[in-house]
Amino acid sequence: MLFWLKKAVSYWLMPLPLCLALMVAGILLLRSTRWPRAGRILLAAGALLLLILSNKQVGNALLRPLESQYPALPEFAPGAVLPASLTACGTIVVLGGGHADASGLPATEKLSTSALARLVEAVRLARLLPNATLLVSGPAAGSGATHASVLAAAAVSLGIDPRRIVQIDSARDTDDEVQEVRRRLGPGNPFALVTSAWHMPRAVALMRRAGLDPLPCPTDFLSRTSTDTRASDWLFDISGLEHSTWAVYERLGTTWARWQGKI
Repeated sequence: MLFWLKKAVSYWLMPLPLCLALMVAGILLLRSTRWPRAGRILLAAGALLLLILSNKQVGNALLRPLESQYPALPEFAPGAVLPASLTACGTIVVLGGGHADASGLPATEKLSTSALARLVEAVRLARLLPNATLLVSGPAAGSGATHASVLAAAAVSLGIDPRRIVQIDSARDTDDEVQEVRRRLGPGNPFALVTSAWHMPRAVALMRRAGLDPLPCPTDFLSRTSTDTRASDWLFDISGLEHSTWAVYERLGTTWARWQGKI
């Protein structure tokens, strides 16, 4: 019950639903005779907030503090000596990122953009660590395949031996994933943790609070910018709103975890 309450509350606090709710409430109040001024204020606030959060620079500014906490692992030349912190990892843990049960598509095409980025990074690490196990996570969204099985199938299609893959298909969110990883690996066993850069701070904090030893291996950097500034970087579009949404989502998730004493 608490899980679904959390999902419902967080949904209505996301930028788009929140702004639309403000505007709808404003329109309804405008039609009343008692609170037309409040209606104008809510309508203007919703529209202005939606405009601001749809700006690319605003979205990147909100995401950057999250994505800058842990650097990406660099490229390693063939035969190069790997960092000891990486070679100590016997498992590569990939947190779930969603997929679509679309028939006729290969597993790699079913994955969301975030999930595909996470898997590609995990495959890169699996080739650097040939003896490491690949642990993939994610339940089914309905009656279709579990997210873990889609990740596993995609990993196999990218050249990973299926005998190296372990699936967690019962974890519904990051909290559940932490408990499953703790149950399977236990404290004191370092592992490479792969998730989106904007999600990594919360994931690492939850893992470490649970007594685990993750090596952050972030991917899916959304706020990366070119050294050349262009006029289009200051426009308003869906990507700006998406970046703002993930930034708000992560901060709400962190606040919830702190309220529960998990961080």
